[in-house]
Amino acid sequence: MSSARRTVDGYLRAPFPWYGLDEAFTGRRWLMQVGLAADRAVEHGSVGHGDEPSVRSEYTAGSDQEAKERFAVVVTVAANPVRRSADGTGLLEATSVSSAAWLAGVGLLSFTWPGQMDHSLRDDWLDQQTETAWVLADDLAGEDWSTLSLPVDGVPTPFHYRESEFGWVLAGSTAAGVHVGAYGRG
Repeated sequence: MSSARRTVDGYLRAPFPWYGLDEAFTGRRWLMQVGLAADRAVEHGSVGHGDEPSVRSEYTAGSDQEAKERFAVVVTVAANPVRRSADGTGLLEATSVSSAAWLAGVGLLSFTWPGQMDHSLRDDWLDQQTETAWVLADDLAGEDWSTLSLPVDGVPTPFHYRESEFGWVLAGSTAAGVHVGAYGRG
């Protein structure tokens, strides 16, 4: 089975509604990878909007390429109060708005690399940035985040929002009982 077919099947199997930019966005959309639980249940996934991002480095930052890479990715996360570990012997932390914020932050990092950095140091850099994304996501009430309201299903919905040199990230919960994260540039 092709990767694209598995991705579509994952989206169709999800027991929760998917979110993306509303109909005001008329550009290109694409499905991204879905995340599965130990029992193969769909836990989260992402829908991309705009230009498919490529890895950005110092060489492209501020260039015409950056202007061409305007994108937003919306991450939908199932609200799961109880999740089993992969080996079935324990429980994992429940999903929350912080889960959506972390997935969005790590998603943004996956398209951002310091181009001048030695390959051997990139893994350490990514580990450090991933940990930073988790620390930030775990403190949504902290000073690193601001709040804004966006309509979701026609209802004003509060979101936590932050910008960095890599792009922007936001996260909130919907009335439908799922958590939504988003990230992008431009």
